[in-house]
Amino acid sequence: MNVEVFREYDIRGLVGRDLNEDFVYRLGLAIGAYGRRRNVEIMTLGRDCRFSSEGFSQTIARGLADAGISVIDLGMCATPMLYYSIRRYETQGGVMVTGSHNPADFNGFKICIGPDTIYGDEIQELRRIMEGESYERRGGGVITARDIASDYQDYLVGNVKVQPGLKIVVDAGNGTGGLFSLPIFRRLGCIVTELYCEPDGRFPNHHPDPTVPENLRELIALVKEKGADAGIAFDGDADRIGVITDRGDILWGDELLLLFSRFLLRENPGAAIIGEVKCSQKLYDDIAAHGGRPIMWKAGHSLIKGKMKTEHALLAGEMSGHIFFADRYFGYDDAIYAAIRLLEILSMSPGKGIGDLIADVPKTFATPEIRIDCPDEMKFRVTEAVKEYFRKDYDIIDIDGVRIPFADGWGLLRPSNTQPVLVLRFEAASAERLAAIRALVEGVLKQILAKMI
Repeated sequence: MNVEVFREYDIRGLVGRDLNEDFVYRLGLAIGAYGRRRNVEIMTLGRDCRFSSEGFSQTIARGLADAGISVIDLGMCATPMLYYSIRRYETQGGVMVTGSHNPADFNGFKICIGPDTIYGDEIQELRRIMEGESYERRGGGVITARDIASDYQDYLVGNVKVQPGLKIVVDAGNGTGGLFSLPIFRRLGCIVTELYCEPDGRFPNHHPDPTVPENLRELIALVKEKGADAGIAFDGDADRIGVITDRGDILWGDELLLLFSRFLLRENPGAAIIGEVKCSQKLYDDIAAHGGRPIMWKAGHSLIKGKMKTEHALLAGEMSGHIFFADRYFGYDDAIYAAIRLLEILSMSPGKGIGDLIADVPKTFATPEIRIDCPDEMKFRVTEAVKEYFRKDYDIIDIDGVRIPFADGWGLLRPSNTQPVLVLRFEAASAERLAAIRALVEGVLKQILAKMI
């Protein structure tokens, strides 16, 4: 068993090498044992469109049932539909079989005990159960099938007020998002142009990751060609959103969160809003300027959801496109719901495009996420060494890796919790300062890597 598949937020690995039927069955037994110790009796189960997902879904259902957990099988769905089903059917948890935005030959499992995903040591507890084979084969779990799609779509349509006639282009990257979002958009009166909205586990057209500009190239072109009000992109399981403005610009995750925060704070003055450590300083400054309470927190959808509860935050988001609404919604990351909240904002702003709504945000210079390969066993030690170097002279922020603030910018280095990489990002008031800050941080990193290799 490859222990590296047990990651911070989920279980994820290469099909055939890390994940096979025996592993998945034993994982089902382990989830069942873990759940039964917490009085779980019934869970919902969903899957994405990867070729391995249907078989893995059937196998994990068998493991759960043999552990005494009854299963409501939703079939193929988007991950937020799995989260919705837990609340709609009042189950005690759920499992989503999905590789999210990873390549087609990967797969994984997002696990909820209670309404939200487990993470950290809870994931490692599943590993320990499997290693010790401390299963509870009670048997008696019943597997039934239910369709959540219509219920979910009805709920979302009834949640927003959207004026008909908005023109949008939707790129689902051949994941599950197109299948379940298009009926919602059309019921809201949108004029929709489809791009790769048919589920296809090969992802033959482009990788389903809306954080990569190359994956958005065709969407941008179609938004311009059609004169659309917005372009909307989903990742493979539709819990992350990418947005293209009416001007054809990419609206990054922190910019989208800034836009949402402005409108939310009109109705909820003083509300707490959470961003993660990679987000622009512009976001936190803008939330404060509009009367909100900005909170910087660790990256990771499970960690963000936990922080939202403790802070009673109404909105949160990540650079990766996870957007979490607890205002009028359940507080989990749902890219389809985020999309219709964006459409609602456009409906409230006649004559204005997305670009107009954030035109007054100060311009800064920033890099995208920079990823440097670094073995899992080394990346945390490297981060600690960089942190200690800068701690001597700077008032660092160390809630997740190390964020070094300067008078006119900042630099960040953090270890990825899902891949063997280090993540860097930089922002500054000018291109020259951006280059200087980046050179400083990357120079320190290279020195430390040279000593450790």
